[in-house]
Amino acid sequence: MTAIRVVLVDDHALVRSGMRALLEQMPGIQVAGEATNGREALELVGRLRPDVVLLDISMPELNGLEVAERLHAAQPGVRVVLLSMHADEQYVDRALGVGASGYVLKSADAEELERAVRSAARGLAYLSPAIARAAGRRARSDRSGGSPLSPRQREILQLIAEGNTTRQIAEKLGVSVKTVETHRAHVMERLEIHDVPGLVRYAIRTGLIGTGR
Repeated sequence: MTAIRVVLVDDHALVRSGMRALLEQMPGIQVAGEATNGREALELVGRLRPDVVLLDISMPELNGLEVAERLHAAQPGVRVVLLSMHADEQYVDRALGVGASGYVLKSADAEELERAVRSAARGLAYLSPAIARAAGRRARSDRSGGSPLSPRQREILQLIAEGNTTRQIAEKLGVSVKTVETHRAHVMERLEIHDVPGLVRYAIRTGLIGTGR
């Protein structure tokens, strides 16, 4: 089995050293390189093409959100997991909005870090359990009221939440791009959610996609 290649990005040497030590104990995970700031991260990821980038949000020169957005645009096949001290919804929204596959609190343990890396490598979204639970509490009524979506719309929503583009969804389902766009518009209208981060949170809290646990 091919190892999951990870690049670590954090401006604190001790943090990188600790994460490297944890990751190197995990079967099938290999640390391919390390970067100390956002600009260095972009160059390193462009050269190494890892599977997953573990990226601190707070960094000099370019912060993690900016780096994640640029990587998502230039190298959508590279999955980004953001590391943060902040559990605020606005940070999570921004992270998912710029294309991050995961959001992990720095208080996480080694087991959670491993789940996040493996989930991202499989193309799945991952949120720290504390964040996912908070989202679930805010939307308990969504679960109890039944799904307002048709089976096809739920399928479209799942593919969107897993990070697929409109064209990729069309290819997977054997339909036109216009058909996918129409379904997507109907999903947003029925859920009254008008951005991708909101759709991802809805998919996670209603069990449509997992959080990697």
